[in-house]
Amino acid sequence: MKPTENVPLSRWTTFGLGGPARWFLEATSRDDVAAGVAWARARELPLFVLGGGSNLLVADSGFPGVVLRVAIRGIRAVGAPEILEVGAGEDWDGFVAHAVALGLGGIECLSGIPGTVGGTPVQNVGAYGQEVSTAIRRVDAFDRQSDRMVTLTPMDLGFAYRRSILNSTAAGRYIVLRVTYELGRDAAPCIAYRDVARVFAASSATPSLQQVRDAVRGIRRDKGMLIVDGDPDCRSAGSFFKNPVIDTAAFEALAGRLDGELPRFPAADGFVKVPAARLIEAAGFARGYRRGGAAISSKHTLALVNRDHATTADVVALAREIRDTVRDRFGVTLVPEPIFLGFAAPF
Repeated sequence: MKPTENVPLSRWTTFGLGGPARWFLEATSRDDVAAGVAWARARELPLFVLGGGSNLLVADSGFPGVVLRVAIRGIRAVGAPEILEVGAGEDWDGFVAHAVALGLGGIECLSGIPGTVGGTPVQNVGAYGQEVSTAIRRVDAFDRQSDRMVTLTPMDLGFAYRRSILNSTAAGRYIVLRVTYELGRDAAPCIAYRDVARVFAASSATPSLQQVRDAVRGIRRDKGMLIVDGDPDCRSAGSFFKNPVIDTAAFEALAGRLDGELPRFPAADGFVKVPAARLIEAAGFARGYRRGGAAISSKHTLALVNRDHATTADVVALAREIRDTVRDRFGVTLVPEPIFLGFAAPF
């Protein structure tokens, strides 16, 4: 590895925003990762581990420490064709395509999600009725506390909705190197989610994994949640807010205050998950609503976009306005999904 100074982080994020990293390192092996950690520590500099930059909002002033980009590649079967060990630097959607081509199910509804494999266990990536926690068998990581390589099991990782120890109780401690997934051979595709089921409603035949993957990518494209060159709605971090989980009594009260249906999705016993986009729209925010150079996507109210030479400050101001309005109207506080780098979380 060769350290590079003052690298603009906007080129490494899907938002296309943010100032420079004081130092930038790229790791293509686990030894590189260990060396990068030691390099930053020896200089008493803060360290941030970068994957695909798809869930990241960087301060306009940048980051005054070391950004370590994990670019470990490779996909290989381990013991059985359906058990795949994948480098943290592999493109996530590329891996999903690879698995579907092999006839392996369990992640087909996670097609089109930007970012790298290493980010998937961090926030238990999920969409359209699937979560990676059901497929992950183990995570190989570098433990910054003990300076050694460790293996984490699903039980160790403590998966929950958009959560694991990697972004909560042990945030910053572990650097993901490789993830091993156990997928389903000859598995039926998941079409439980309403948007996906609607695509196949007119057909009596069971769709293939590839057909479900194509359908999910189409749905994401229509919502501006698929990275497409030239589409201004793609300069975002995807869903900016998590879908809130509320108890059933709060759901009934909330549903009674809204005009029209309030969809509900399964959560833990006594709780339901509701779509943040529905609350944002009911609070009066329309697609395309702007604040400075930042805007709500023209395709989906859950995505905030860099519409017109936005600054990170523009995005934060818009997000705060949405959060505060939804909270004041409905008593539900929306929680952001992106990681904030170079400044304290503004929420």
